[in-house]
Formats: sequence, structure tokens, C-alpha cells
Amino acid sequence: MSNIVGIGACVMDTLVSVPDYPKEDTKLQALSTKVAGGGPVATGLVAAAVLGVSAGYIGQLAEDNGGAFLLQDFAKYGVETCHIVKKAGYRSFTSTIWLSQSSHSRTCVFDRGNLPKWSLNQAQKQAVEKAKLLMVDGNELQAAVDAARLAKAAGVKVLYDAGGLYPGVEELLGLTDYLIPSEEFALLHTGCASAEDATKALFDPENKTEIKVIGIRHGEKMYETLLTNEECSGAIDMGDFYRVPADKRGLN
Repeated sequence: MSNIVGIGACVMDTLVSVPDYPKEDTKLQALSTKVAGGGPVATGLVAAAVLGVSAGYIGQLAEDNGGAFLLQDFAKYGVETCHIVKKAGYRSFTSTIWLSQSSHSRTCVFDRGNLPKWSLNQAQKQAVEKAKLLMVDGNELQAAVDAARLAKAAGVKVLYDAGGLYPGVEELLGLTDYLIPSEEFALLHTGCASAEDATKALFDPENKTEIKVIGIRHGEKMYETLLTNEECSGAIDMGDFYRVPADKRGLN
């Protein structure tokens, strides 16, 4: 059994590197094109496995080219796949992502595919109960909520990587031990005008804790970007991905 299990987005990404974003209704030659696995939970599980922690994905994949690639990609990085149900006659979750060399940002267009809603089977339930951490990201919401309930009853911690805001996430939030929200999620969910107010609303609704704004620290980003220029200069090419060494300078 895996120490970390995850339920959420599992996406076949086509990454297209471009010098900069083109104008509408024009043509632009790509610098490179690559297919990779993506999705917040899937990426988190791969990162854990690469770091030596046992990790497994719980869910379903289509029996198409995308699903076959995603299974192979999990296996390549050592992510357990025995709790994945394969579904014939459906289309995988895919995306095309443009990576701008000039701004180090990305633009994503995705197709969720047409996989049906699903419920945890007995083996999947046992995998959740025997894990140490359950990762969710708001996708596959009902299955994630059911798994989070099981996790809480079994003493398993729940980590919610909240990037996008999806309808009906309130129950999942109530079952979460570790919340990692994007600024977009925090502002939209709380209706606050600033990230500071949204943080208070999410983590301290009774407003008993003073939040002090200390500004950006080493390694943090004030807006969404793949890598800063400083990180690019120190990134290590691992073949299929780049590893950015931890910034060990003082945080304040």
C-alpha cells in the first residue's frame, strides 16, 4: 500500500514552447513540443515518488492513447497504478499548454474528456484507509469527498491542492487538514478583494489572528509563472524535467 494516495485530475499535457505568444489569426513556429503527464494530484504523486515516498493514484483512465500514456508515465516514475480502473469507449482528459520563453508563463487550453462519474470500490477504500496522506484537487469531487470522509475516520490526513474553484467544494474544505489554495481560489471562494483578507477568511474566520504582510521571500512568486529568471539559471536538467534546488537563504 502507498503512504500517499491521490484522487484528482490526471491529464495528458502537450507542452508547446514558443518564443512569445502570437497574435490572433497568425502562424508561429514552435521551439519544441513534448507530451507529459499533468494535473495537480498526478503531478504531486510523481513528485513524491521521485523523492522516494510510496505513492499511488486512485481513479479511472480511458482506454485510449491518452490513458495508455498516463499509465506508462506513472509506471515510469514509480507511482502505483493498481487502483486505476480502465474504461473502454471514453476519451481522456487532455490539454495543450503554450510555454512562453520570453515571459516564462503558460497558457492552457484543456478538454476534460468524457469519462463518467465513479465511486470508490472496496480496494480503493482500503488504499485510502491504509495511507498516511490523501491528496485531492477538487476534480472527481464526489469520489474525493467520499475518500476524505474515510480518511478522517481512519486518522489519515487530507491535503487539498485548491487551484481552481469548483462548485460544491465546501464539504471537501471541511474535511481538509492541509489547504494549499491559489490566490484565484482564495479570492473567488471568499469573495474578498485582497489575498490578505481572503487568507483571514479561509484560515481564521473569527478574525482572532493578526496576519502580518512581510513581502515576498526567496523562492516565492507574486504571480503565476513557471520559473523565475533566477530559478532558470540554477535549474538542473533531469532529462524529463528540471529540478530547482531549494533556496536555503534566510526566509526573512
